[in-house]
Amino acid sequence: MQIDIGIYRSTKDRWIRGVCGGIAEKAGVDALWVRLGFVVAALIIPGVSFLTMIILYVLLGILLPEQRAF
Repeated sequence: MQIDIGIYRSTKDRWIRGVCGGIAEKAGVDALWVRLGFVVAALIIPGVSFLTMIILYVLLGILLPEQRAF
């Protein structure tokens, strides 16, 4: 099962599964900022745990479709 919300896993800007790269492409920012945002949310923001962010990333990696090649 995959979801289609207009965000795809990137095939060209990926470190692990391409989730942050795909979100960055959709938002029009550099993927480094999205990756940094995941780390900041996991380590600094109260109430958001590191385990929660890992679970979120894994779920997005499974549910988001890979970017279509044109």
